[in-house]
Amino acid sequence: MKRYIIGAVCALVAAAATAQEYHGEMERLYPEKAKTAKTAKQTTTKTTTEAPTTLLPELQQLATELLKGRKGSVVAIRPSTGEIICMATNSPEGANNDLAIATAYAPGSTFKTAQALALLSEGTITATTKQACFTAFREGNIRIGCHKHASPLMLRAALANSCNTYFLKSFRAMIGDKAKYGTYAAAIDKWHSYIVSMGFGGPLGVDIPGEKGGLVANSTYLSRRYQGGWNPLTIIWAGMGQGDITATPLQLCNLAALIANRGYFYTPHIHANTAENPLPKRFLEPRQALVAAEAYAPVIEGMRNAVIWGTAHDINTKEYSICGKTGTVENDGKDHSAFIAFAPMYKPQIAIAVFIENAGFGADVAAPIAAKVIRKALKK
Repeated sequence: MKRYIIGAVCALVAAAATAQEYHGEMERLYPEKAKTAKTAKQTTTKTTTEAPTTLLPELQQLATELLKGRKGSVVAIRPSTGEIICMATNSPEGANNDLAIATAYAPGSTFKTAQALALLSEGTITATTKQACFTAFREGNIRIGCHKHASPLMLRAALANSCNTYFLKSFRAMIGDKAKYGTYAAAIDKWHSYIVSMGFGGPLGVDIPGEKGGLVANSTYLSRRYQGGWNPLTIIWAGMGQGDITATPLQLCNLAALIANRGYFYTPHIHANTAENPLPKRFLEPRQALVAAEAYAPVIEGMRNAVIWGTAHDINTKEYSICGKTGTVENDGKDHSAFIAFAPMYKPQIAIAVFIENAGFGADVAAPIAAKVIRKALKK
């Protein structure tokens, strides 16, 4: 099937950059091809900006239609290669910004998947660790609400129900474990190392200009922000993807790809790997997360349960065995709607993130959009 060429994609997925910036980025990433193009101006040799991309037109078209009237983005990756097969963004007010790579948001409850991987790997929790929740996390003068569901919960059910209390208590247990780490600073830096290894806290290195890296708090950042006066409760909101943690939709999609692959991801890219235009080596080498191998199974099962009977049950289909995680991201206005997923559960072919600003619950808007794109991608 014919795919978009990079020159045409510039207007679609690199709205934050001028055409000159885009061509400059291509020359930086592919210097040999740029050199060839410059010395062959009178020939028919294709330049890098004429090379095919990994985007699938049918997914681009569908995602663009689904974003009409909304401010947000849809990003999809082929987990086995890191190829970006869909990247659509829309801003009704015409903001000159590619929301998928140049805007970092609090990830909300989609981040509970990464949190679970870190906590399992560090031994703070196991898949059978139970946490009681009575519709809220309460400690001192802090009260953070949660949904009505059975209590206590183990990890798989906590992911399926998106239990705030489970992850807040577990995060606090890790950061507050002075017997193991000695200091809060050492604990948060250990946590930070896990999260960064999953592709957060800095640009992934996508071959599109304008990528932002988001934020993952470490001890240096927290000491500067809170003037040295912080403790686990100061940063407790990070336990559920709020507060001192931000990520781009591309990073959230990459998280879904990491989980789909059970431990590694490829640097996302939009430039197709062809004989005429081979990719630089860094796009072809898998990047391993620090996460323990045994941590992925319960997280994946929790994501599958979220779609079968949990917060995303409305999009469930036996045909595609979608594994997903909803996110309702708190902010000053109406909540943002977020969803990450991959499918099928085994031998995944697509990982996706949908982030829609001020659209409410993740299950209501972002999840149905993701499901439609997944079905289009997997339809035989």
